[in-house]
Amino acid sequence: MLLAIDVGNTNTVFAVFKNNELLGQWRAATDPLKTADEYVVWLNQLFKNSQLTLDDIKSSILSTVVPQCQFAVVDMCERYCGCTPINVGVEGIELGIEINVESPREVGADRLANAVGAHSTYKTALTIIDFGTATTFDVIAKDGSYEGGVIAPGVNLSLEALHQAAAQLPRVAIRKPEKVIAQETVSAMEAGVYWGYLGLIEGIVKRMQKEYHIPMNVIATGGLAPLFANGTKSINVVDLDLTIKGLLEIYKLNTQQSI
Repeated sequence: MLLAIDVGNTNTVFAVFKNNELLGQWRAATDPLKTADEYVVWLNQLFKNSQLTLDDIKSSILSTVVPQCQFAVVDMCERYCGCTPINVGVEGIELGIEINVESPREVGADRLANAVGAHSTYKTALTIIDFGTATTFDVIAKDGSYEGGVIAPGVNLSLEALHQAAAQLPRVAIRKPEKVIAQETVSAMEAGVYWGYLGLIEGIVKRMQKEYHIPMNVIATGGLAPLFANGTKSINVVDLDLTIKGLLEIYKLNTQQSI
């Protein structure tokens, strides 16, 4: 079995594949102070609930945008699973796609995994919107090459900044308000975040389409993708497993084997 690990700025996702089938997926808050032993205690319980054990894991692959977490995750894989993970983004790792930007090494491992997962699944020109700590927009050509993109502040990041910078504004939940024009503060903030982000999504997608000159399907991923996809026709598909799918494809490409 393959253990695929995606370490993001906010959450870390662990997923297990067998015979190319996703058996389970679990999410934890990213914590640079967490040790390999702490990961194992947490994973053991989740694996047990799914009738799995760490002994079932024979190989692993890792993508991370938080370098401080890398040692603990690699240590866990080596000591408790007996395998050293393939590290996406490290020089020499085959992705199967071209990276057509000025500084390829600056592109986050998660965005590369998204590109590989999207191309292997949809086989067409794409815009990928990933709702994470940052909201990223990435253009993938029909042949799978990564053509660049946009990085915007994430929804939760924007809300937290608003709360911290304005003394009288509370923390609010992210939801789809019924109206744009609100009559009180919380509703006004909810409307500003939701409809404001829809405006950002629609505006960037439209400008990307115009600049690229080729029609692109828009794939959304990340925890908030369903919420925002429900409010706009600019998003064609929601695929919450996009990054994990990409990690599976990268593993197969670099080992020439299925799981």
